[in-house]
Amino acid sequence: MKLEIPDGEFRAYLFDCDGTVVDSMPLHFIAWQKALAPWNCIYDEELFYAWGGRPTTEIIAALNARDGLSMPVEETARLKEEYYYELLHQLEPIPEVLELIQVNHGRIPFAVVTGSNRESALKSLNAIGLAGQFPVLVTSEDYQRSKPAPDAYLVAAARLGVAPADCLVFEDTEIGIQAATAAGMRSVRVPSPLERRKARTPAR
Repeated sequence: MKLEIPDGEFRAYLFDCDGTVVDSMPLHFIAWQKALAPWNCIYDEELFYAWGGRPTTEIIAALNARDGLSMPVEETARLKEEYYYELLHQLEPIPEVLELIQVNHGRIPFAVVTGSNRESALKSLNAIGLAGQFPVLVTSEDYQRSKPAPDAYLVAAARLGVAPADCLVFEDTEIGIQAATAAGMRSVRVPSPLERRKARTPAR
């Protein structure tokens, strides 16, 4: 996988967390399966990646509506996060993004901009030893409207003191790319594990 960095002078790099800096999506998928199993709720891999970037509580509410279930939203979300935390010892960074961070750290300011809560984001970044690389961390507690609204990225740009047009965003989800575009920022798409796996599988 090669990240295609667009031409131009950028004054800040803004990174989504899950699936962009940390290769956490396969672990989140396992956690979802455990959390939903008592309800016999099917959340397959294709849908999981299609809904990437949506808040956990929003996903649970959508699954309830789809299947006519009554899963307690906050409790199920809490359980799902707990199951994810149990898997953190397996977490790795995404190599191409890690290399980009290492090459550019100190040259250009960074921020992490995520739909996760602060606890989850910090646990993930600490697990791979990168929390100290990001002077600005924007999490779900810091804005009103989640991606694809631009709010999270605009908050990050303001905290860094950089104009939105001078920021480059790294994202693995379509709604994240939409959020960056809505904020007036250019972006780089990081392929999901599902996309990378399909790319490695020979066509029959």
